Amino acid sequence: MYPLLRFNKQQILENTQTVVRAAAEKNIGVTGITKCTGGNYEIAETLLAGGVTALGDSRVQNLVTLADLDCPKWLIRMPMLSEVEETVLYATLSLNSELKTVQALDTAAARHHRKHEVLVMVDLGDLREGYFSEESFCADMAEMLKLKNIDIRGIGANLSCTGAIVPTVETYERFDDFQTLLKKRFGLDCAITSGGASSTYFMVEDGTIPSCINNLRIGELILIGNDTSNNMRYENLHDDNFILDVEIIEIKDKPSMPIGKIGCDAYGCTPVFEDRGIRKRAICALGKQDTTMEDLTPLDANLEIIASSSDHLIVDITECSRDYQIGDIVSFRCNYVSALHASTSEYIYKSAF
Repeated sequence: MYPLLRFNKQQILENTQTVVRAAAEKNIGVTGITKCTGGNYEIAETLLAGGVTALGDSRVQNLVTLADLDCPKWLIRMPMLSEVEETVLYATLSLNSELKTVQALDTAAARHHRKHEVLVMVDLGDLREGYFSEESFCADMAEMLKLKNIDIRGIGANLSCTGAIVPTVETYERFDDFQTLLKKRFGLDCAITSGGASSTYFMVEDGTIPSCINNLRIGELILIGNDTSNNMRYENLHDDNFILDVEIIEIKDKPSMPIGKIGCDAYGCTPVFEDRGIRKRAICALGKQDTTMEDLTPLDANLEIIASSSDHLIVDITECSRDYQIGDIVSFRCNYVSALHASTSEYIYKSAF
């Protein structure tokens, strides 16, 4: 059945082993992030086989899917108040930066007669989640440490997302300051200091990663072999782990230029076309509802993506050496974004290869 997203388990395993081994040489553990895969069970197993110390996901629903895997599980997006019950049931640890939420987690954990681990997030300048003020950090930490069902495991930080801040040694001086502050004010040694994600890994490779970091939360680098934030392609990692197969449902010779007055498309954008005369065009059963077309790379180098709508992908096959027919399959390599969307589309089948 199609569309079909295929993932290469062996290559993902090799990527995991490579990243985990390099990080271990710097005394850093790796939390394998499954959110790109929609919490795919087989891929989660592969990450564990490759040596990650925990699994992490941004959605509680995905952690429910992985519930019977015997490993620590992290909720890496701060819990909503409406999901604290599910969080304490299915996540070993959650990332937090609001006292009210941590207090709600404590109450939920008490109801279920268990402890819940918390990593308190600090903001190093990317301006997404985390405490920016040391004063408010200490005030809330004093209250969190009173909670009987919460175990403060350490601190975490995020970079290269909303603010696109590239990690540097100087950036992490502030991370070290927060750790020193915890020790000085509360006598608390951080068991976990999670300093970032795939965008920090280059500091492992070049030997500049500070000793104040002992954990990285890595998804894209392992799954795709790239670090988009730093525009880095790692030659020792596989980057063709996700292949999207789609079926052709129409082939026609048509003008390359639409006929009539051009307005906005279904997404409110005004498309631009080049008049290249009559071209052989194929329509594939895939649309923007499934994934992001601009993030797909055809495996047939002579095939060109022309346009897409909610449910249709139009490609130019004029220059292709293969004589495509109705029902034939066209394959695309996915980057992180297209793999993320395809993995979470209920209309796309998934399979290992």
